Amino acid sequence: MKTGFDNNRYLKMQSDHIRERINQFGDKLYLEFGGKLFDDYHASRVLPGFAPDSKLSMLLQLADQSEIVIVISAADIEKNKIRSDLGITYDVDVLRLIQSFTDKGLYVGSVVITHYSGQASADLFKHKLEHMGVRVYRHYTIDGYPSNVALIVSDEGYGKNDYIETTKPLVIVTAPGPGSGKMATCLSQLYHENKRGIKAGYAKFETFPIWNIPLKHPVNLAYEAATADLNDVNMIDPFHLEAYGETTVNYNRDIEIFPVLSAIFEGIYGENPYKSPTDMGVNMAGKCIIDDEACCEASRQEIIRRYYHALNRVAREDAGRDEVYKIELLMKQAKISPEMRRVVPAALERAARKGSPAAAIELPDGSITTGKTSNLLGASAALLLNAVKQLGHIPHDTHLISPSAIEPIQTLKVDYLGSKNPRLHTDEVLIALSMCAATDQNAQIALEQLSKLKGCQVHASVMLTDVDIKTFKKLGIELTSEPVYEHNRLYH
Repeated sequence: MKTGFDNNRYLKMQSDHIRERINQFGDKLYLEFGGKLFDDYHASRVLPGFAPDSKLSMLLQLADQSEIVIVISAADIEKNKIRSDLGITYDVDVLRLIQSFTDKGLYVGSVVITHYSGQASADLFKHKLEHMGVRVYRHYTIDGYPSNVALIVSDEGYGKNDYIETTKPLVIVTAPGPGSGKMATCLSQLYHENKRGIKAGYAKFETFPIWNIPLKHPVNLAYEAATADLNDVNMIDPFHLEAYGETTVNYNRDIEIFPVLSAIFEGIYGENPYKSPTDMGVNMAGKCIIDDEACCEASRQEIIRRYYHALNRVAREDAGRDEVYKIELLMKQAKISPEMRRVVPAALERAARKGSPAAAIELPDGSITTGKTSNLLGASAALLLNAVKQLGHIPHDTHLISPSAIEPIQTLKVDYLGSKNPRLHTDEVLIALSMCAATDQNAQIALEQLSKLKGCQVHASVMLTDVDIKTFKKLGIELTSEPVYEHNRLYH
């Protein structure tokens, strides 16, 4: 994929702009980090050239004067919400984030559980964190939020929340995913800091939607697709338009909360330093797009992937069809269809021709390879072997793993481990390949091709097992599948 984003320019422009905002306020700045602070794979997919750890690189320059507060919603804990790009729940991701920040030399001051209303699962998570030595605070649901400003900005609103004790002038507020309550946490702290005589400010670092590109630009539409389960909507910022006569893009939750922020700032300073939600932001990403068409095409592909992910969630009964309907509307606005993902028709054609599940992969040179289910291998496992053969210029009829080596593994699975499926999954076939590489040169060459699969696109004609999905993710492969089970069973 062509590079469409200048990451070096972004690092410099973004870090300079954040420093300017820090200097704008007095004692303390609460900086809300939207999206992923690191591992921002969505941004790297829709802005080819964007490094997933760009935000982290900037924070490391401010490590001595900053601390991190991680926010998680009690509602997300209760329903075991999954971070789709990593396949782990939000509460597990909080632990991962704490460890990752600490390992990189950043200080995590505390965790805040928002939307708290006595959920037992949230209490258990709180006790678990405290047992590990992590400070935990609770922020409660507020009736009439966000429209009842008088209640919100009172001792019965934000005043009921726990006050988060912080020690650094820059407080980074982040979360495992959107809808966690990061902004409300910041605003609650402004209220409490003001009561304590501390002059604190707020700013927002949200990569998407990008404020200075068109509302219906594919990059912004891809953000709506990514947050379809939250029903986020990109909007023209009416406050910015009124104040400056300039059209900018924001999203509904920031626009809805802006009157609350204005009321809080007026209580602190006598006036609001921001005239619009756009003013609150510090995002420079739009100024670093160097190839607009490359970013547009990458974003179109992301919307299609999100569409298939939503279809799969419906098939597993993890989501309602409203999420699918919304992404279908976004696809119409972007003038795209599933067939524009090249691996989709390739996988479906192979499956129809062979009468069995199949999968297709688009390799770095643009060529497409397929694999199908056989007596020995699942479609995904066969696909991986065919892909590394092609990348390693190994003849297609060469056995990288001999059938005689596969059969004992199948015996182990079925006769000793109780599996009903004798075919090798992707992880099993990779282990077998690595064992063969010790004595077979072709297997060694094939094994060396695995790193080239990162960023490749795969589509399967049926939904895959969790094992295969996780293997593809570990290899950095972007996977989609048809929303159908391989077998017609009541239990999968």
